[in-house]
Amino acid sequence: MSENENPARFGIMGCAEIARKVSRAIHLSPNATLVAIASRSIDKAKQFAVRNNLAENVKLYASYDELLDDPSVDAVYMPLPTTLHLKWAVMAAKKGKHLLLEKPTALAVNMLDEMLQSCESNGLQFMDASMWYHHPRTAKMKELMSDSQVFGRAKAIHSSSSYHGTPDFLENNIRVKSELDALGALGDAGWYCIGAILWTMDQKLPTTVTALPNTIRNSAGVILTCSASLYWEEDETIATFFCSFISHETMSLAVSGSNGTLHVDDLIIPYEENSAGFRFTSGAEFVDLHVGWNVKPREVEVETLLPQEAMMIQEFSRLVKGVKDLGHQPDTKWARTSRSSQLVLDAVKNSIDNGCKVVHL
Repeated sequence: MSENENPARFGIMGCAEIARKVSRAIHLSPNATLVAIASRSIDKAKQFAVRNNLAENVKLYASYDELLDDPSVDAVYMPLPTTLHLKWAVMAAKKGKHLLLEKPTALAVNMLDEMLQSCESNGLQFMDASMWYHHPRTAKMKELMSDSQVFGRAKAIHSSSSYHGTPDFLENNIRVKSELDALGALGDAGWYCIGAILWTMDQKLPTTVTALPNTIRNSAGVILTCSASLYWEEDETIATFFCSFISHETMSLAVSGSNGTLHVDDLIIPYEENSAGFRFTSGAEFVDLHVGWNVKPREVEVETLLPQEAMMIQEFSRLVKGVKDLGHQPDTKWARTSRSSQLVLDAVKNSIDNGCKVVHL
C-alpha cells in the first residue's frame, strides 16, 4: 500500500524465501511500493508473484540485468547468495539503484568496501537488511542502557543465534554450500550476534577477537557452529557469542552493566509482530541473610504499528526519498554499521582458520 504520493519504488533481485517477507514489508510500508521482481527464470518470477499475491502491475523479469535497466526502479532489495553480492551490488550502483543488501554483506571487508565505494561515488543509499535495528524495542533498550545511573557501563555481553537445521537444510541449503555462502553459520547467524554486541558498545570495535575451540564444519568446510570472545581493553568489557545451524532456536542478548542488567530472548524475530519485550533490572542486591533479592526484573513491553521489517523498509525508503527528491546526502550510518560487523566477522574467521589465535583490531 502507499499513503505517500511519491513512494520509493522497489525491485527485488532474487526469489529467496526471505524475499517473501520483504515483499510483504514493502506492501505494508506507507512510503514504498514494489514495482518489479527478477529471477533467473521467468517461471520462478511468475511463481513468486502468484504465491505472494503481488499486484498485476508488478513487472516480472527473467534476468537481474533487465530489472537494473528499468528506470522505474529506485532501489533494489538483494537477497542473493553472499558470493554474488559484489558483482550485483556494484552493478546496481552503476545503474543508479539504492541498495538494501541481505546479510552477511560480503565474504570479506575488502569486497564490502568495493560495494560501499560504488554506492558512495554514485550518491546512493546503502543499508543491510538486519531488521531488528528498526524495531522500537531496540530504541527503548538503548534508551535505558544509555542512562549511566540506571545501567552504567556495559561490562559483559553474550549473544546467541542458533537453529537446528533439518537434514534437507544441512544437505542442500545455500547457507551450507561453500560456493554460495562460504561463511555458513558465522555469516548467517553470527552476523546478528556480532551486530548486537557492537550495537551494545555503540559500534566501538573491540581490541581483540578470539575464536573459541568449538567450531564444527561440514564436509565442504562450511562452518555449522562457532563461538568467539571479543575484548575491549580500554572499557574492560568482554563479550561472547554462539551461533549454530545444529542447536536449538535462540535469538538472545544479555548485557551486564555496572548498575543494571538487560535480557532479551527474541531479539532477531520477536515472538509477536505487534509487540516485543525485554527484562531490565537496576540496583539489584540480596536481602538480609541472602534469602532473596530486593527487586525483580522489570518486564518492558514495546508496541509497534508495523512489523520490524516494514519499519526497516519505511526508514530505508525515507532515506532514498531524501536523496532522490530533496537532494540530501545518503546517510552513511548504515554503511559504517555494516562495515564494523564485517570487520569483526572477518576477525573471527581469521581466528578460526588459524587455530583460535588472538586477532588484534
